[in-house]
Amino acid sequence: MIDLILRVLEFAAPILAMMAFGLFGAGVLTELGLMRSLARIARPIFSFTRLPDACASAFVVSLGSAVAANGMVARFRDEGCLEEKEVVLCAVMNSIPVYVRELFTYQIPIVIPALGLVVGGFYALVFIITALVKISVVVVLSRLFLDEGSCRVPEKTQQGRVSLKEAVIRAFRRERRLFFKIAAIYITMTTLVFALRDREAFEAFSVLPLAELFGIPPESIVPLTTYVASPIVGISLLGPMIASDGISHIQAMIVLMLGSMFMLPFFAARSLLPRYIGLFGPRLGVGIVVFSTGMSILVRFSILVILLVFGR
Repeated sequence: MIDLILRVLEFAAPILAMMAFGLFGAGVLTELGLMRSLARIARPIFSFTRLPDACASAFVVSLGSAVAANGMVARFRDEGCLEEKEVVLCAVMNSIPVYVRELFTYQIPIVIPALGLVVGGFYALVFIITALVKISVVVVLSRLFLDEGSCRVPEKTQQGRVSLKEAVIRAFRRERRLFFKIAAIYITMTTLVFALRDREAFEAFSVLPLAELFGIPPESIVPLTTYVASPIVGISLLGPMIASDGISHIQAMIVLMLGSMFMLPFFAARSLLPRYIGLFGPRLGVGIVVFSTGMSILVRFSILVILLVFGR
């Protein structure tokens, strides 16, 4: 039990530190009256949607940290400034910069060299398509179900400028209750996930019958199964098979789509659910994760169908 608690704290500490930095940092910027200026940077992107300016401000913050950006969205929701539909779409938009960062920190330096230009480039393209699909869905849904958003980052009404020290004190007083609430829920959920993982709850699902159903070589079952637990290890195992012509490019792409389809729900349960439930509560947090992860799986399933129909 003590070992479990220590592992949870080791895992959660840097994420909670990032949350704290994001919440209090955004609070300081708001007190200094700078958040409205930041919102103008994202206004061209959000001009296609009906999301309010507060979401544009959070999106700018998500360029550095999605956790910090969603912390801002949670605060706006708790203050009654954002409706639940707006919160869901704002949270999805805040996940978009992650795809851009991973393109340059994961896809280009790791995936493409490991899998080759054809298969690696294909996998990077899937990430780009997923981001574009999510943006398109947010645009369409916001226009169908939202009125013009009125939630704005509050302007400073005080005469004169607020000092940095005063802004820090005000931000701490305003954000501390929300942060401690988030931290308590996040640590609880992370402990539950770690306990389930120790009991191999996430490894109980076997992809072997499904791999056989899709007609991929028997030797590709190992990287496919491994990919679900660790994408980097799965890619490392798949790369030599492609280089030695043990598996065709199309078959490798099918393995990647199958592996990522099964990996995403486990990744969501292990990493995203504790974070989003901590920020938005159980009902809304689960809804956001299911909605966002569901879109990612649907993109991969659609591409898998295309590969199966036209790639053989």
